[in-house]
Amino acid sequence: MTQTAPTPADQPIQSTTSSVFYRSSKAYPVAVRGEGVYLYDSDGKRYLDGSSGALVANIGHGRAEVGEAMAAQARTLAFVHGSQFTSPVLEEYTARLAAFLDLPNYRFWAVSGGSEATESAIKLARQYHAERGDTARFKIVTRIPSYHGASLGALAASGMGARRSLYLPLMREDAWPKMPKPDPALSGEADAERLRAVLEAAGPESVAAVMVEPVVGASDAALSPGAGYHTRLHAICKEYGVLLIADEVMSGMGRCGVPLAVRLTDPVTPDIVVLGKGLAAGYAPLAGLMASAEIYDTVMGGSGAFKHGFTYAGHPVSVAAGLSVLDIVEREGLVAKAQERGAHLLAGLRELKAKYAQVLEVRGQGLLLGMVLGNPATGEAYPTPGLAERVAAAARARGLITYPGSGALDSVRGDHLLLGPPLSISAAEVEEMLAALDGALGESSTG
Repeated sequence: MTQTAPTPADQPIQSTTSSVFYRSSKAYPVAVRGEGVYLYDSDGKRYLDGSSGALVANIGHGRAEVGEAMAAQARTLAFVHGSQFTSPVLEEYTARLAAFLDLPNYRFWAVSGGSEATESAIKLARQYHAERGDTARFKIVTRIPSYHGASLGALAASGMGARRSLYLPLMREDAWPKMPKPDPALSGEADAERLRAVLEAAGPESVAAVMVEPVVGASDAALSPGAGYHTRLHAICKEYGVLLIADEVMSGMGRCGVPLAVRLTDPVTPDIVVLGKGLAAGYAPLAGLMASAEIYDTVMGGSGAFKHGFTYAGHPVSVAAGLSVLDIVEREGLVAKAQERGAHLLAGLRELKAKYAQVLEVRGQGLLLGMVLGNPATGEAYPTPGLAERVAAAARARGLITYPGSGALDSVRGDHLLLGPPLSISAAEVEEMLAALDGALGESSTG
């Protein structure tokens, strides 16, 4: 068994004939069709989408009824600007979404993607305090590691050093105080109490909000705090006059086996909930936030408008996709299925952990699951990343798509694999995933 940090195989360079600005220099297969949990490329190869893209495709691929709902909406009303009109589909969807999330009297602010939703939450927290005359509050406390999006404000809020370092000159670092990530060695209440020291150091009178992922996604695969964490966090925020923002872009909409992951163990209602990914499940760009009645009334009772906006916010065709997706989630009981299939997948991952020493930990909630990988000789992370990419490449060769990552420990060390297939996955397809992971881990343990 190898004792050195493995590195990914060299990737072929793309053809120069394309006009596409790709995300990296690797060669990309051409996806031509999606059906259920599978994607098919132009060479006819089938891939089980074990990460739902980037934890997006919650209802699976190829659902014709979603496309039909979008087409019907496009024929009726394709676009209106949110500063001039509302629309019937937006009004219906907002009411349905609030009921699904059990957020009565909350208001939905619709945008096109998770980064826009995070940016909106940050600005809304700032404006809320300003409307109350508390103009000194502008800082947003987040955690290390965390990932809240790729746009500049969302990235500044993120505690993911590798993605932030190039853009640090564009950020005002003192505006984004960071608290430690959840610590499994502490009780949930004691873990959350560490926020107090961060607020005191930042100057609590300058803090507008605390923003956390109830279950961490890309930055530290499927890490979640203990019971009581969010209740105590919320209480501390109230004590200091700070808003609590739950970033549920990845963990929400049933992904973790409940509509909102912040309520997995605690009966908490955050001031703002950020949503994305599973809202339209990849069929259209749709994200947004849910804001409490107090926040909405304060903003509208002050300047009379949220001083923010995007051209495609509340786009009727995207909202129609979201409404159709919500129909499927509710009709097929996909939130409960996420619990059931997640328990099945997690049990299989635990068996793989017992079989392969490079699997240091498996964890997660519902169908948001993670494998922490490392040196089997020491039981710790390799000094340099590479193992997760190698396992992901071996899985891909076997027709399984996963979501590899690194840097959870110090922005460099710490390999992990994030797993999150569509909530519609069958028991047989879970077994197919596990078989492919078994083969991939076996290859990586000897290569």
